[in-house]
Amino acid sequence: MFLKSTLLALAFCAFASTAQADSIHTITGDTTGAAIFNRPVEDLSGLSEIGTDVSFNQFSFTVSAAGQYSFLTTAAFDSFVFLYSPSFNSSSSLTNALIGNDDLLGTTTSGFVTHLDANTSYVLVITGFEGFEYGKHSTTIGGPGAITISAVPEPEAYALLALGLGVVGLARRRATSLKTA
Repeated sequence: MFLKSTLLALAFCAFASTAQADSIHTITGDTTGAAIFNRPVEDLSGLSEIGTDVSFNQFSFTVSAAGQYSFLTTAAFDSFVFLYSPSFNSSSSLTNALIGNDDLLGTTTSGFVTHLDANTSYVLVITGFEGFEYGKHSTTIGGPGAITISAVPEPEAYALLALGLGVVGLARRRATSLKTA
């Protein structure tokens, strides 16, 4: 089923773009055990009453040329995708939201075609329809320019950074107090 969905993704990207794609990029991931949020509804008019506490993955990227780009996510679950610019904040999931889609070619696919500007930061969020919808996914992006994916730190990385900064601050304070004593 996953292979069939991936082939559908490639077909979608090949035919959905109005210009010949100079670049096709595929991102894979797994939302199992990932961070959770309350996702928006598809038309971005509010937050979902069903999609509360849904696991998500996020990928930041830029494109080198403005134009129409196609996005197709295939998943082992009922997938839902959202595009944000310039940033995504899971505690304010309507802020910066540009477009969302559910059930493009069936319940395990979602995607859209949209215009992207060159050298602008975008964040693609892949999630499930409901809280029990999670697992492996693959997203194919195609368009006229090169697609550069940036790493997005996990929440645990931020916690570790904060802990490290706290230890450094404590060590400095202690060193200063020992000098004055």
